[in-house]
Amino acid sequence: MNAKKFAALTFDDGPNTVTTPQVLGVLEKHGIPASFFVCGNNITPESAEVMRRAVKLGCEIENHSHTHSNMTKMTAEEMLAEINFTSDAVEAAVGRRPQFFRPPYISYNQLMFDTIDLTFICGVGADDWNDEVSADERFNKIMEQVSDGTVILLHDMTGNFRTVEAIDRIIPAMKLENYEFVTVSELFARNKIVPKKNIVYTNVFQDR
Repeated sequence: MNAKKFAALTFDDGPNTVTTPQVLGVLEKHGIPASFFVCGNNITPESAEVMRRAVKLGCEIENHSHTHSNMTKMTAEEMLAEINFTSDAVEAAVGRRPQFFRPPYISYNQLMFDTIDLTFICGVGADDWNDEVSADERFNKIMEQVSDGTVILLHDMTGNFRTVEAIDRIIPAMKLENYEFVTVSELFARNKIVPKKNIVYTNVFQDR
């Protein structure tokens, strides 16, 4: 058998009480964890319960800003306000502070690197924020791009049922190719890689 490969499923733009629980249902069905990059303005008492369910399933909650604005246009103080609001809300809800950050729109600059003391994460995606992209297309796009050490970037925004359908196929297909799904922090740890500054990681093996 080929050597074990590792990948991390990640989801942006939650949490919510509709699609996030559907995603968690698929993860639970297949017995795998994921990492959720949440927006602070989506965290409510109800969606905080969903985050706690995710953590109980072995998932991690990470930072995707407060307002999902283009942070390259912000001052350092405004950037910190975006990050700290969400990190504080996540810590209050689940007792763990985020270690990773996905910049909204994957827009970033040097001031963000200098200001935000979190590891920046991107990932391979499938344009799954676009309702016109079918579940089949989402499945195919991800399967074409994955390799050992990959972060997969999908969205659990409200109503995104095609991604729920797609991951129910992606997970078993990747398992057949000897992938093990882990959280983003485990993806670095399993590969004995210490995240560096000034890198936006799509794969943990990249060096720039």
